[in-house]
Amino acid sequence: MLKVAKFGGSSMADAGQYKKIRDILLSDPSRRVVVVSAAGKRNKNDHKITDLLYLCHAHTQYGVDCTAVFEMITSRYLDIRNELNISLDLESEFAALKQRLDAKAVTQDELASRGEYFSAKLMAAYLGFRFIDAVEWIKFNLDGTVDQETSYEALQNLVLQGQGAVIPGFYGLMPDGHIRTFTRGGSDITGSLAAAALNADVYENWTDVSGILMADPRIVDDPQAIPEVTYDELRELSYSGAQVLHEGTIFPVREKNIPLNIRNTNAPEDKGTMIREKFDTPADPDRFITGITGKKDFTILSMSKRGMGNQVGVLRKVLSVLERHNISVDYVPNGIDNVSVVMPTEAIAPHLYTILGEIQQDVEPDSLDVHDQIAVIAAVGRHMTFRPGVSGRLFAALGEAGINIRMINQGPDELNIIFGVDNRDFKAAIRVLYNSFVK
Repeated sequence: MLKVAKFGGSSMADAGQYKKIRDILLSDPSRRVVVVSAAGKRNKNDHKITDLLYLCHAHTQYGVDCTAVFEMITSRYLDIRNELNISLDLESEFAALKQRLDAKAVTQDELASRGEYFSAKLMAAYLGFRFIDAVEWIKFNLDGTVDQETSYEALQNLVLQGQGAVIPGFYGLMPDGHIRTFTRGGSDITGSLAAAALNADVYENWTDVSGILMADPRIVDDPQAIPEVTYDELRELSYSGAQVLHEGTIFPVREKNIPLNIRNTNAPEDKGTMIREKFDTPADPDRFITGITGKKDFTILSMSKRGMGNQVGVLRKVLSVLERHNISVDYVPNGIDNVSVVMPTEAIAPHLYTILGEIQQDVEPDSLDVHDQIAVIAAVGRHMTFRPGVSGRLFAALGEAGINIRMINQGPDELNIIFGVDNRDFKAAIRVLYNSFVK
């Protein structure tokens, strides 16, 4: 059994968090490969180390002295080292980095990667594990994608059977020898790539919440965590607005059919959320909604044309107009002689009247209406499939709360029910659904 465990910035914030990680790893000997982020915030008024590193680089580019900011970074890691009594010379490395920074000899990506680098050096020394630098195995192609075959083989040669290893997340090496970072949150990708490279049995992603929540906690008070979710459901939740995982995190482990477990460093006894391709039996057979999420500020273009159902190419013409303006369509609910297209208001607003004119010219509809200030909400759940009455219960609950439904859309796989409401009803609709179907 091998588990790759990735710990996020909040889990790496201070010496106390390092101790929690050590206890988590000691409680399960199969957790032998550890991926870490840079130190995150210790409190709401604190700074993330990565933000400070980006600030240092910006200072030097404009000729501003960054010594005070750099000292905040160094003191953070030195405090962790000293409190944990770790024997590790960091001063010389920080001094060399500062010298290169002052000489403008370090790129933004390399400087930003040092948060993860120093976190991993400290954690490896604290645990007595081997430190494996990300540049030793994560190899980027020239276009910025990861060369998975080369990277996987390199890590397999570096990780010794039965021994522990700590790897910094967030960065790798370009073909020209320069360090390149992933986008923000990229340490999750590093962890996923490591799990895939080593054919891990489980990839554990440790953060500050006990799994993926069934609804936004800013809208619903103390929402429950989702115990089990499929990769397809997770994709639906993410696309519809849920803040879950970095998109690139999913693909490496899904490709290898490796379960992904979201856990809480501060509550390690919680089982968190398990993500798999499929589950043989449901954790709760009586619950058919996995999660509820949504986004505001959509625009609906509604068009009707008599006999449209018997005409070929009408929808294609509408979509071609939007394509010319580089606008992606989220949903296309339709009837026999009418069709609607739903897209973010931000995308269509600058081109709205031009688009309306082009549709009028190309399609000659009987009516063409615009509805904005629309919120789109998704109720996602694999157990809704072939279950009679789900839509009826959902819409009845909203109707009883006086919430008007402006749009309905559902895919043939019945994995979700999408509906639109006025922006002003967005939070109320999510609360109604959560209280009606979850509590």
